[in-house]
Amino acid sequence: MELPVRPSAMDDLQAASAVGQGKLYRAYDELLASHGAASAQVLLTFFDMSARSHYLNARQTLSKLLDWGVVPVINENDTTTTDEISFGDNDFLAAQVAILLGARQLLLLTDIDGLYTADPRHDAGARLIPEVREFSELERLEIGVSTSPLGSGGMRSKVVAAEMATAAGIPAAIVNGTRPEALARALAGEQEGTRFFPQRQRVSSFKLWLKYAKPSHGRVVVDQGAERALRERGTSLLPVGVVEVHGEFEAGDAVDVAANGRAIGKGIVNYSADELRQIKGLKTDEVRARLPRASEEAVHRDYFVLE
Repeated sequence: MELPVRPSAMDDLQAASAVGQGKLYRAYDELLASHGAASAQVLLTFFDMSARSHYLNARQTLSKLLDWGVVPVINENDTTTTDEISFGDNDFLAAQVAILLGARQLLLLTDIDGLYTADPRHDAGARLIPEVREFSELERLEIGVSTSPLGSGGMRSKVVAAEMATAAGIPAAIVNGTRPEALARALAGEQEGTRFFPQRQRVSSFKLWLKYAKPSHGRVVVDQGAERALRERGTSLLPVGVVEVHGEFEAGDAVDVAANGRAIGKGIVNYSADELRQIKGLKTDEVRARLPRASEEAVHRDYFVLE
């Protein structure tokens, strides 16, 4: 299309995706065919992962393709997704697919040899991190995002994708996809790139996606009782515990939850901002009097993740 840079407007991105999607798959299909491998194009959306019936259908289809010896070439259906219902980038999609299929390993390819203590392209003293067992070890590092005009994500999204997979018990590695031997070495279990080991404490892939990939559209401030319930007991957030509502959002959007000026976590809200302003601080029977079909929870515990 001879565009000077990667588009940023949603309609431009979706139109560009429609132009390029088929051509991109054809390249994969021809390359795989040259090695005697049959392939299939699979386009997924976040809805396919969030809706139970679609999730099961996606797993059955991918499993059958693998049973047949067909290589699925998977991409997000960028022509129909929006910022609110997208994976964010292909690293997150890869982690979700690995979890969906119960993969033995997730390999994330990049153009450097793995995760470094700093950006090796700008810091001569940067050291490769050969393995990560605890993600808390990485908090002191400045893990960057992509600066490429053609890409999205970057090393940060790969680390988060590795966290998502390992939280589900799947080992992951970030390796240099431009080195011909790297993939085979990583698959053979040899030291290559940066390896991430399965975490002891498991977290659902949905909650990790919610925490890292889904954008927030507002902020809900809660009282001390609600804060304790969320932090210590893992309960849902009820309207009675809400004291302030900031921003404009709709039911189904993600919102940040805070108390005493600090973040508690993030969740999918069951009310619009206007509705929540009407019922904040009210008990359940008072909420039902105003909104007869209202949900009991402002944010259900299954759709909330602590900071």
